[in-house]
Amino acid sequence: MARAAAAARVAGGGGSCFSQAKLKAPAAQRVPMAPTDAFPVEVAEWLAAEQGLHLQQARPVGGGCIHSAWCLTFGAAAERSPAIAADPAMSASRMSTSHRRLFAKTNRAEVLAVLKAEADGLAALSLAAEGTGLSVPSPLAVGVAGAHAVLLLTWFDLEGRSSGSSSAGWEMLGVGLARLHRRSLEIRCMEGDRPGRFGWPRDNVIGSGPQPNGWHESWGTFFAERRLAPQLERLERRHGPLRGAATLLKNVQQWLEGHDADPCLVHGDLWSGNAAPTSGGGAVIFDPAVHRADREVDLAMARLFGGFPSSFFKGYEATWALPHDHRQRVPLYNLYHLLNHANLFGGGYGAQAQAVIDDLLADPPG
Repeated sequence: MARAAAAARVAGGGGSCFSQAKLKAPAAQRVPMAPTDAFPVEVAEWLAAEQGLHLQQARPVGGGCIHSAWCLTFGAAAERSPAIAADPAMSASRMSTSHRRLFAKTNRAEVLAVLKAEADGLAALSLAAEGTGLSVPSPLAVGVAGAHAVLLLTWFDLEGRSSGSSSAGWEMLGVGLARLHRRSLEIRCMEGDRPGRFGWPRDNVIGSGPQPNGWHESWGTFFAERRLAPQLERLERRHGPLRGAATLLKNVQQWLEGHDADPCLVHGDLWSGNAAPTSGGGAVIFDPAVHRADREVDLAMARLFGGFPSSFFKGYEATWALPHDHRQRVPLYNLYHLLNHANLFGGGYGAQAQAVIDDLLADPPG
């Protein structure tokens, strides 16, 4: 089918930037915001004064394309810091006899809202992940230190792809994500959350691009009006309209009307650079763009930009099977990410998005 051909064309594309010791995306695709190799003195002073954390070493780690990313080492006194004492995830298993490691992102002070949105998303995912076996970095502190914004997170040792990621770890990630999706239907994941509806209490970001939210009863309306339409409008302002875009938006609600989607809390940016098995035998997800949506959007993106291994999908399906026709919606859902990449990076993403629109109009899902 034409739709399957479109999915194959986009599967090997580039991706968003990496974090927490992952490989960097090609330089031409990175957003030049404020990465630096020198840890800001003001942030070290803020950690000591506000968090009771006395820095011993700050090591830059791969992935600082939007923010600068750091592995921070502290003395054993870090156990008594307000941030760490307040976080139940910081167990003795993560502490050596004399040192503790944390992860930090820094940027310009005016980027604080972006880091706050990430902290909110991680907190929501952490709540939904309780008891699922899936880990999420805990946001320990977020704030401004002089000219810098900073987000402090728990550290995870990721299993490197170069050494061969375990099939069991990826399967565990699939199992945990399925449990998270299902559990989120039954709980409020943050203040203002409205289980049973699609959206999120506040706008956030997808990569470094804006992601408008709000609430809708209809999944098709939300996806058309709050996901595709803003991206298409941004692209039109910069490069002109994509062929068939207006027709696509009119048809999306109809295409999704018969699909009985559940308003799950989704990661929202779940490509293979934002999840990994951990060296301790678990699995972790990070760098989210959360909202309540059809759970299939996470599984669709997991097939984009290189994709997740088959063991991930096996674990998910064994825990909460997807509808038999879910693959038909993959190109439509991933169109959102292609449009976002076209707006952020340019290059060939606009042409890929146009090809998907053409194929969807010629061979609609459903």
